[in-house]
Amino acid sequence: MGTLNTIKRTDIRKYAIIFLSVCFVAFQLYIVVRRTVPYIIGVPIHLCFALALVYLYNPIDKNNPKLKRLKFIDYLAFIAIIFILIYFISQGTRLSTRIPYLSDVTLVDMIISFMVILVLLEATRRTLGMGFLFFILLCIAYLWLGKYMPRSSGLMHSGTTLKKFVEMMTMTTSGIFGTPLTTSQSYLFYFMIFGALFAACGGGQLLIEIGLRFGKGTGGPAKAAVISSGLMGIISGAAVANVATTGCMTIPMMKKTGYTPEQAGAIEAVASTGGQIMPPVMGIGAFVMAEMLGIEYKRICGAAAIPAIGYYLAIFLVVDFISRQTKQGVMSEGFNIPPILPRLYLLFPAVVLVYMIIDGYSLMRSAVISSLVIIIINLFGKTKVSWSRVFEATIRGCKQAAGIAIPTATAGIIIASVINSGLANKIANLMIRFGGESLLFALFIAMIGCILFGMALPTVAAYLLASILFAPSLIELGVSRLAANMFVFYFGIFAQVTPPVCLASFTAASMAGGNPWKTGWLALRWSIVAFLTAYSFVYNPALLLEGTIPEIIQASVYLFLGIFFLAAGLEHFVGTPIKSKVLRVLLVVGGVAIIIPEIISSVLGYVVGMGIVIAVNLSSKEEQNLPEDARKYRKNSKILLFIAAVSGSLIVFPEFKTTVFGLLTGLIIFIIAIVRKKPDSLIIKPVKYVAGDVVIQDLDYEEGDITLKP
Repeated sequence: MGTLNTIKRTDIRKYAIIFLSVCFVAFQLYIVVRRTVPYIIGVPIHLCFALALVYLYNPIDKNNPKLKRLKFIDYLAFIAIIFILIYFISQGTRLSTRIPYLSDVTLVDMIISFMVILVLLEATRRTLGMGFLFFILLCIAYLWLGKYMPRSSGLMHSGTTLKKFVEMMTMTTSGIFGTPLTTSQSYLFYFMIFGALFAACGGGQLLIEIGLRFGKGTGGPAKAAVISSGLMGIISGAAVANVATTGCMTIPMMKKTGYTPEQAGAIEAVASTGGQIMPPVMGIGAFVMAEMLGIEYKRICGAAAIPAIGYYLAIFLVVDFISRQTKQGVMSEGFNIPPILPRLYLLFPAVVLVYMIIDGYSLMRSAVISSLVIIIINLFGKTKVSWSRVFEATIRGCKQAAGIAIPTATAGIIIASVINSGLANKIANLMIRFGGESLLFALFIAMIGCILFGMALPTVAAYLLASILFAPSLIELGVSRLAANMFVFYFGIFAQVTPPVCLASFTAASMAGGNPWKTGWLALRWSIVAFLTAYSFVYNPALLLEGTIPEIIQASVYLFLGIFFLAAGLEHFVGTPIKSKVLRVLLVVGGVAIIIPEIISSVLGYVVGMGIVIAVNLSSKEEQNLPEDARKYRKNSKILLFIAAVSGSLIVFPEFKTTVFGLLTGLIIFIIAIVRKKPDSLIIKPVKYVAGDVVIQDLDYEEGDITLKP
């Protein structure tokens, strides 16, 4: 008895988490091996493990010790979870063979259904906050009370009954155990484990350090932030996590080389947010999208590729233009990084994962085999981590999987409520009633709604809500299913850098010591290209690879040209600073016009944009006081610019042959511009060199995670 008294409550919780995590992994591996577990048994068991872990990681008195007297709620929740588990295991055969909405619903069915809903809603409150919980309750209330609404409102429906409510929520695939939670059980769990193992065994750190290799020279730290954050998107779909891992190294270096705290914070926030749209492993919402659309995940990756490249190209141009205007004489020598080449084998699991996804293997098998490759490499590779670290990473992956299961399960409640009340169709009818047949109006309303959801909710929850409420309206107006879902997915993500609630920007601002409000608006300004790209691929699906090869190439070229003019206008630099505010505005307008998928607007946008670039460079007086070799270099640069302008005019013409010829000419000019030797008189002699240190991090670690250290 005395021994039992010496065991702390925190120790009991720790051992319970470890035990449940091991059982969770064992159950998911059993599914991989046997593949015979009916969904009506497997998905509820998955949810029970997730709920138990969420309650253990988030006890009711976690943030407020005064609530300790309500600890009995946790115990009641655990008892309810055990009853739910026993019910679905014992009743699995009956539930899988019954006829929905025709077979009887017993009293036990009703009791268990309300247990599931109550335990899930409380877990939602603890993990996602009161705002999301209130929205779910509003959906349930509308499902029950919508029949009492005025017919003139257009929101009236026939209502529901107790039997029908129980059926849809917990006894069919249209509710809690529907597609989103099935996705969590089928393969999101395995990707969470893969990501945790990959980060713990050194792969995540190596990706960051590869990006930091680009940290030398003009604007080096900012470019390193862009590249390393994009590479981190391969294993992490969380913007705030990306900011925390890469920002601690890149933000201090950006400040040392002349970027203001607000600029440094905004660059890191924008670059990290884009990780969720960067293939091959995008945000969790992308996996859910593939399942809901019934298409292969690699199709989602392919559709996201061109917009993602455009997004990072825009950020890269912005940071380059800023650095070229900074005249502080400080040059980055890069980061003190250990040799990369001897550790490249750590990326082999990621290569295996990408290959298997592209080759058509199931996502479950791809993630499991890639995770096994990580363990094998850790066993035989030169860079090893202890088995305790591997075990901790597995437990951490289970925690992350549980955190994904809760919003996907609660999304099932919303889906059931919306579908059975006809709310999605009613919203579509209202949008058409107020906006007529205007697709632009519908897109704008959907954008605002998605941003609001993204401000308050995790990306996966924001996407699920938006796909239910807004995507059907866009599809009804003629938008393809993929483009409509990608549109709402984009704006749910970029709420992270959209004031007033922009968590990625605020996190970066706190690390940079800058003004959070200014950082947020600066990040929004630099991510504007993502907003325009989303509208563009709705009107021109070729950007999502929905079209012929010539259409895809021309759409991509228009996008990248528009991005160049946008970045140049926003940072008022085209090889030389643009002093006129009018010209800056016209350059931005020209960039927007090129991106709009209309030949006339694209040609006019190019004429305006390139006209400003040429005019500003020809009227520049910087070279008057330069030495002869420098003046000759600048003169030749203007000749190359003129040739580039001509080749660009060929690109924007609708004929594919002229586009290809213009691209080849532009590529030759680009190569010439790179290999040309710059005169010594034009090279700025730095007065100070600075270098950055690499911080070795436990990339996925969060406060409260289980460790095996005493």
